[in-house]
Amino acid sequence: MSQQKRLFLLDAYALIFRGYYAFIKNPRINSKGMDTSAIMGFMNSLMDVIKREKPDHLAVAFDKGGSQLRNEIFPEYKAHRDATPEAIKIAIPYIQDLLKAMHIPIIEVAGFEADDLIGTIAKQAEKENYKVFMVTPDKDFAQLVSENIFMYKPARMGNGIEIWGVPEVLAKFEIERPDQVIDFLGMMGDAADNIPGLPGVGEVTAKKFLKEFDTMENLLANTDKLKGKMKENIEANKEKGILSKTLATIIIDCPVVFNENDYELSTPDIEKTDALFNELEFRQMQAQFDKIFNAPVTEVVKSDDTTDPRLYKKNPVKNVEQFDMFATATDDENTTETRTSFYDTLENTTHSYQIIQGDLGIKLLLKNLQNQTSVCFDTETTGLNALHAELVGISFSWEKGKAFYIPFPENQEEAQVLADKFKPFFENESIEKIGQNIKYDLKVLTKYGIQIKGKLFDTMIAHYLINPDMRHNMDILSETYLKYAPKSIEDLIGKKGKNQKSMREVALEEVKEYAAEDADVTLQLSTVFSPILDKAETKKLFDEIEIPLIPVLAAMELEGINLDVPFLAAMSDEMAKESNALEQKIYETAGETFNLASPKQLGDVLFDKMKIGGTKQKKTKTGQYATGEEVLSFLANDNEIVRDILEWRQMVKLQSTYIDALPNQVDEITGRVHTDYMQTVAATGRLSSTNPNLQNIPIRTEKGRLIRKAFIARDKNYTILSADYSQIELRIIAALSGEENMILAFKNNEDIHKSTAAKVFNVPLEEVSKEQRSNAKTVNFGIIYGVSAFGLSNQTSLSRKESADLIEAYYATYPKLKSYMAEQVDFARENGYVQTVLGRRRYLKDINSANMMVKSGAERNAVNAPIQGSAADIIKIAMINIHKKLSEENWKSKMLLQVHDELVFDVHNSELEKIQPMIKFEMENAFKLDVPLDVEIGMGKNWLEAH
Repeated sequence: MSQQKRLFLLDAYALIFRGYYAFIKNPRINSKGMDTSAIMGFMNSLMDVIKREKPDHLAVAFDKGGSQLRNEIFPEYKAHRDATPEAIKIAIPYIQDLLKAMHIPIIEVAGFEADDLIGTIAKQAEKENYKVFMVTPDKDFAQLVSENIFMYKPARMGNGIEIWGVPEVLAKFEIERPDQVIDFLGMMGDAADNIPGLPGVGEVTAKKFLKEFDTMENLLANTDKLKGKMKENIEANKEKGILSKTLATIIIDCPVVFNENDYELSTPDIEKTDALFNELEFRQMQAQFDKIFNAPVTEVVKSDDTTDPRLYKKNPVKNVEQFDMFATATDDENTTETRTSFYDTLENTTHSYQIIQGDLGIKLLLKNLQNQTSVCFDTETTGLNALHAELVGISFSWEKGKAFYIPFPENQEEAQVLADKFKPFFENESIEKIGQNIKYDLKVLTKYGIQIKGKLFDTMIAHYLINPDMRHNMDILSETYLKYAPKSIEDLIGKKGKNQKSMREVALEEVKEYAAEDADVTLQLSTVFSPILDKAETKKLFDEIEIPLIPVLAAMELEGINLDVPFLAAMSDEMAKESNALEQKIYETAGETFNLASPKQLGDVLFDKMKIGGTKQKKTKTGQYATGEEVLSFLANDNEIVRDILEWRQMVKLQSTYIDALPNQVDEITGRVHTDYMQTVAATGRLSSTNPNLQNIPIRTEKGRLIRKAFIARDKNYTILSADYSQIELRIIAALSGEENMILAFKNNEDIHKSTAAKVFNVPLEEVSKEQRSNAKTVNFGIIYGVSAFGLSNQTSLSRKESADLIEAYYATYPKLKSYMAEQVDFARENGYVQTVLGRRRYLKDINSANMMVKSGAERNAVNAPIQGSAADIIKIAMINIHKKLSEENWKSKMLLQVHDELVFDVHNSELEKIQPMIKFEMENAFKLDVPLDVEIGMGKNWLEAH
């Protein structure tokens, strides 16, 4: 008897949305600025099914215009759903083109949902003795499950796939037949689809009713057996119940016909998929695709222009009726050769990489190096931590396709002798040094007594200025701009984990190829990026701010800061006691214990049991109550339990993220904390920090501020000094908008919030109340972020009407501010970007989007990006100038930290008097605006005292 054939039916939109939101915190943006998250998410699911299941037959179902029948009987069906994100709208044509190139059928019928199309095809295929797998995360499909029809829930968030047959469905829903899922959904309703259900009936009650009454109809016919409010609710809503069941029923007689020949999986059109993957910049996916489908080729045609590789048309496979897409090269060596990558690689590219060893070879190389005007270099080390990493080798390249690799001995005394020989090259100021993430190399070489001098060109930073929203690692840049796929580090040392090798364990010839290739590729990228920087007019920003900042950040990272570990240990104990006490108080108020960290349980207690905030509480897509900070903050003023929950959350987060985590960040050798500053993460130009992240320590609360007390001076001979720009963003917007009223207030050294309150509320300056000043401050800081009347009323004690009036009065007081904001949005619409005072660009691809929410977000960025970015640029200039003085004048004091608008120093007590005017002058004069910059300085034994 032949094996039963299997059909896989994919629910397109469910997988597309799921894929898009999986990347929501880290969207996939390609070099053209396109958000490809939805396409990648869907294709990941599709390829996982193909690779894992090797299906005989497969098709993908799309919605087209929604369900005509459901909308006719219930116009509110799915009416409350948010507008489809722009990235998903853009994704659909690409996904459908990929499916067509793969010869995978697209099932789409106007007026029918994908659920109905899948249901119809599944039932037809079942009759033709197929096993059918409905690939979707949507539980509604459980109603279709039978002996030969299964739900196939794709893997997600570390959880494996789930396949639901009849036993699984019966167990999940606690029912006796799969068709009872329809009754279950009808009784419970569905927040995601706006199916009303029966009032007061949740998951537990629905299961109870099904055990007792079997169906919705039987329940409605026996309401006399119910009691109290439940009986009253259900009797009054019988029609709603029947309507809900109808809406939840998947239609299985749509006008589609299952044709097994059409649905048979066959060889894709590799040229078309190649072209699409290349356009989308899906490099890893393309490699995976090629491996799965093992596509045959004749050869890759190369030209001198490495940015435009061309592929010959693939030869058909001879003497094979149907190509086996799951075969590997070893299945039948005579059938086909493994397909060559779309990108050039080490294997198919002419190159000359040499190992240089011995006194004579190194002497000749050094002589050659000293004759160059520009050289790319790359260090190979024993690890990623620059404080501990030892040199394994250095590669150099100054001509495309040519590079040299110098291995370093493991013995550190011998390594130092070799490093000293290269000191004259690295410290030669007339030779430009090119690299990718040079800050790391600079820190490693500092350990060997080498300073990198002369002009620098960092390809990672160059690309950040060219396309701040894209990723900037070398492999991505190479494949995008050179159409060349470099050798992966994992190919060399293996994947992360206990079996990963050290670079020293890899054969020298392999290390040479890998390391020399890095230098060669980085050199080529620099020649691509340099003219683009010129064209975008960001070369000056690159040369005068971002590049000079590299050694400044390297010095700060190497210096680190002292941490009071015993203080944090005591704080941890105290915080644990307080949070436990608060937790018990919450349980007492609620009248029961529950998992406070569970949004579902918390939502049920607050909104079902305690009825906080009324009956119309927001729900998530999964149907549970939303309990995020935004929701709870709105309810906190009127509900003590909500205030307690927010405080408990804050305490738990502080303890896990900082109080308990910071001691683990103390370096075992230096005894200090060494954060890493990243220049290429925040699109606004602000620095970000990691290991630990010092930018996010909350300072608006007393407990958050207390964490700063743990950052202490080096010893009794030093004092922590904090220098903070006062209201720099307000000063910048006043200067850029030319708003005279605001400029004058700053020039007169007035309290800007009090001054604003006096003007807006039309009272004398001396009569401004504390509350009026507070409200004016909220508007001052909120206006550049597009604060609305709703947002303002949430942040203050003002009503929505009072907030709207205040904003209107604010714009009347500062008319040029409103004009400036409108001009910024207009400029962005016309040019696609906005820029800072120093020319840093923030590209806004959604500024002309048809989606109002997306467009509004881009408009807010058009206003605040130049303000935030200008502040970031100014403090960077100050850091460069201060570092220069500290270095050239041999100060004992060191600059340690940069956090937003603040610089933190370890100041030797003998230099306290002298350093304050120097820091203040350099910060206040970093950039000249029509408004004076003002810096406040504080000092103390720790960061909290100083700030």
